[in-house]
Amino acid sequence: MPELVRTTIADDVATLTLDSQPNRNALSRQLVSELHAGLDAAEDAEVRAIVVGAVGPAFCAGADLKERSDGPPDSEPFARVMTRLMDTPRPTIAAVGGAVRAGGIGLMASCDLVVVRRDVSFALTEVRIGVAAAMISVPILRRVPPAKIAAALLTGEPFDADEALSMGLVSHVTDDVDAQVAELVSGVRAGARRAVAETKAMLALVPTLDRDAAMGAMTELSTELFSGPDAVEGMAAFREKRLPAWNPDA
Repeated sequence: MPELVRTTIADDVATLTLDSQPNRNALSRQLVSELHAGLDAAEDAEVRAIVVGAVGPAFCAGADLKERSDGPPDSEPFARVMTRLMDTPRPTIAAVGGAVRAGGIGLMASCDLVVVRRDVSFALTEVRIGVAAAMISVPILRRVPPAKIAAALLTGEPFDADEALSMGLVSHVTDDVDAQVAELVSGVRAGARRAVAETKAMLALVPTLDRDAAMGAMTELSTELFSGPDAVEGMAAFREKRLPAWNPDA
């Protein structure tokens, strides 16, 4: 059986490329299993960033409806893929150069940064086959206020990249996805590993806390980080007008 997710690791970056073009990179059992394997490889290699991309005219068409109609559905493996993308301390970037539908939007939205080509279209088509965008609402509604995506969820009507950007579903719209992703990866690699990981955790945690709890937790974190070796090196590099030499094992 041909490989449906190609995983490459280079320069401290793991790239997971969906390559199941006959079904528009649908989330089949094999493809989801290979996504888990790719994430395992990325974690084992302790990469600095994970990029999820695809080949063909579609980034991901969502659930493999043929598989879903052949037997009882098992949504848990895909739910774990989304959770792993959200929870890994490594920044995750979706590189989207083709159409995205249904569960593919959940895969994309689970990444910290979402870079899409300007002509990409999106649709949350679940209601049109008699279901709801239930699982994928978790990553989507972490990014987007409900009122801004209600029409798309309730009607299944397609929307474009500019609308996706305005609602907060994607972070970057560009004519050159590869160049934008490379720029973002370079920025991630320029930061200290722990500082980047703590920033990702902060982005998820602080909005869930009340003001005083958030201020207390972040004051403690700030004090700890400013007292640590990365801050010493970073501030020395700033004074000396050189690049920091981060500890690769930190």
